[in-house]
Amino acid sequence: MKPPISIQASEFDSSDEEPIEDEQTPIQISWLPLSQVNCSQFLGLCALPGCKFKDVRRNIQKDTEELKSYGIQDIFVFCTRGELSKYRVPNLLDLYQQYGIITHHHPIPDGGTPDIASCCDIMEELAICLKNNRKTLIHSRLSPSIPV
Repeated sequence: MKPPISIQASEFDSSDEEPIEDEQTPIQISWLPLSQVNCSQFLGLCALPGCKFKDVRRNIQKDTEELKSYGIQDIFVFCTRGELSKYRVPNLLDLYQQYGIITHHHPIPDGGTPDIASCCDIMEELAICLKNNRKTLIHSRLSPSIPV
C-alpha cells in the first residue's frame, strides 16, 4: 500500500481559499469616449465585479450597488458561466437582474474570439443602447491593471 501523497498548501489555487476580508476600494470604471465614431456617449469598461481570484477579493454586493449608483443601465458580459463560477460570481447575471440592470450575455471563452455573427449581434445591441442614451458598461474577467 502506497502512503498518501503530500501536497504543499502553496500548490492549491488561492481562489479556493476563503478571504479574510473583501477589498473595500470602489470598483474602477474607465470611461471610453465614443466621439471618434460620432457618438456623444461614453462606454464604461471594468473588471469582473465581485471577482475572487488569487489576490483579487471584490465584494459582489458592494460592486453591484456601486454600478447601480453610477447609473449603469446595461451591462455586456463576455465571461462564460464556467468563468463566472471559477471567479466566484456564479449568480452575477441574476444579481444584475435583481438590480434592474439589463444584461447582454455574450460568452466568449477566455482567450477566444467571437465569430462574425456574434460580433454583429454584440455591435447591434451596443449601438441600440448607445442610441437610446443608456449608460452602458462592458466587462470580461480582468482589467488591464490586474496581472493574469
